[in-house]
Amino acid sequence: MFLDYFALGLLCFVALVLFYGIIAIHDIPYEISKTRNHPHQDAIHYAGWVSLFTLHALWPFLWIWATLWREDRGWGFTKIQNEQNELHHEVLNLAKQVEHLTEKVAELEVKQSTNGHSQKPSRGDER
Repeated sequence: MFLDYFALGLLCFVALVLFYGIIAIHDIPYEISKTRNHPHQDAIHYAGWVSLFTLHALWPFLWIWATLWREDRGWGFTKIQNEQNELHHEVLNLAKQVEHLTEKVAELEVKQSTNGHSQKPSRGDER
């Protein structure tokens, strides 16, 4: 009789520990996002609850989503943005150089055409 009640108590204890353990595990991404001051904390928290009902399919993605954000560097794309700004300035400089070279070529063509009218054609150009 005592062992029956002990087994029932142990079964209830294990079920409660598993139930609250799963909930605690699913709150890990939310806790990470809270400590990192993530801008999408609430969305991560709600998606964690939805993940309980989708057989934990979303949970790894929530972990990644929560750990990508850091308050000191944001999403980490500033380096890429700086590189893109540098490339943009280089392209602008190259465009200016091309424009300058185009003007020089136009000037040289004008000079050549004015000098070409005053010179006599050579033997190969007489055709």
